[in-house]
Amino acid sequence: MLTKNDIGPQAYRDAMAHFAGHVHVVTTDGPAGRRGATVIAACSVSDTPPTVLVCLNRENPKNEPFVKNGRFALNTLASHQEPLSIGFSGINGLPVEERFALGEWDVISTGAPTLKGALAVFDCELFDTKDLATHRVLFGKVTGLRIGDNLRPLIYHDRAYRAL
Repeated sequence: MLTKNDIGPQAYRDAMAHFAGHVHVVTTDGPAGRRGATVIAACSVSDTPPTVLVCLNRENPKNEPFVKNGRFALNTLASHQEPLSIGFSGINGLPVEERFALGEWDVISTGAPTLKGALAVFDCELFDTKDLATHRVLFGKVTGLRIGDNLRPLIYHDRAYRAL
């Protein structure tokens, strides 16, 4: 039976824990500095033109370089890349240099760091943002693309990493 009730933040987070999501590391580099963060909230918007979106916590001032640099890369992780995801999540407090030392990086088109060995990389020029509640949605036009090996994807479900 469905009921209408007040939905508190903890109840919402508990329900979202049942939402399985692909794990990504979103990165940027440029005049505002180098930054990377683990995200689940990312998806395709359109294939014409190729467009993705990424949701970031806008209450974290460390995420400002994504907007100020005007570019980002969405790096889709394989199951063996869980340590990289943990490093970029901020849980262990690694500084930026140590986070990036966990992977091998290059650039495709925008200058944002792209992860060699990712399942897929979407290198994007930021063309719009939308602030909503605690998050900022970044909309990126895909200007570079790399398709990696068809490995098992890294998924986050029920507050734990899983392999599909």
